[in-house]
Amino acid sequence: MNPFTRFLSRHLHDPSLTDFIAHWDRLERLIIAVYKRQQALPADEAEWSAIRPWLLTHYPRWQPALAAFWPQTRAGGQPTAADPFAALLAPDRAATFIHNWPALQTLPAAREALNQLLQQKTVPP
Repeated sequence: MNPFTRFLSRHLHDPSLTDFIAHWDRLERLIIAVYKRQQALPADEAEWSAIRPWLLTHYPRWQPALAAFWPQTRAGGQPTAADPFAALLAPDRAATFIHNWPALQTLPAAREALNQLLQQKTVPP
């Protein structure tokens, strides 16, 4: 798990959000690995085929809450113009992330929105 996300999650008592974060972490690691390796291995495609459907099924629950945060983020130095989670979940193959610098630049916007949601959920009233 991302270290800052782990820090923010330490008092989180929402198993469904914890599960969403764990799956998002897997997606993030996979995208970065494929980009760095400049190749999508069969294991990467298998992982993508497992992670993506799960996230597509569960993301709608978190989409409205995350939509409150991602418009204030930046992707590639520019204001994030579209839902970074939807953008990263759109490809049907892990190989899409080979040489895909815009996707890598979108990852921080999604992570920032996720961390902002965690901050909101873990701040005492």
